[in-house]
Amino acid sequence: MEEEPKDIIVLGAIKNGIKKFDKIQKITNIKPEELNLILEKLEKRELIKVEEKKGWLGKKIELNVTEKGSREVDERIHEMQSKWNQMSQIYQTEDKEKLKQYMDENKSFLPMMMFFGVMDIMMFSMMFSMIGMAMTDYVPAESIPEGIGEGMDGGDTDVGMDDGGFDIDIGF
Repeated sequence: MEEEPKDIIVLGAIKNGIKKFDKIQKITNIKPEELNLILEKLEKRELIKVEEKKGWLGKKIELNVTEKGSREVDERIHEMQSKWNQMSQIYQTEDKEKLKQYMDENKSFLPMMMFFGVMDIMMFSMMFSMIGMAMTDYVPAESIPEGIGEGMDGGDTDVGMDDGGFDIDIGF
């Protein structure tokens, strides 16, 4: 089954215990209207269930992943790990063209790989450096963790060792 990357990201967020609309919206950076459509689609496909609970301030809506939804997330994570391993192997061969081609073919998986923590972010940014591209050419800026990939666009990188030396405090 072919889902949109955002569908899987939302499903994964719910599986990881984020059960309220506003929190899902905040962590996924998806606009409320689009998130609502995604949630309706996931519910229709029986990947999530919507539960109304009574609270002190009236009813509240809680989203939960179904067994089917949980299996879907696990399968997708396994698929992403396989793709990441393949991309890493290509990177290690230093074949720029093959790496760029593979990344182009799997562009839709990159935001999901970041969201689920499947990839090694440092290696990922080195891949972009190797093929001479910016990370934002492949991944929307809002999906990139803060401070990652800034050096790819000529921005300032802060790796903590500007002069190549070490800062050691020996207590004197």
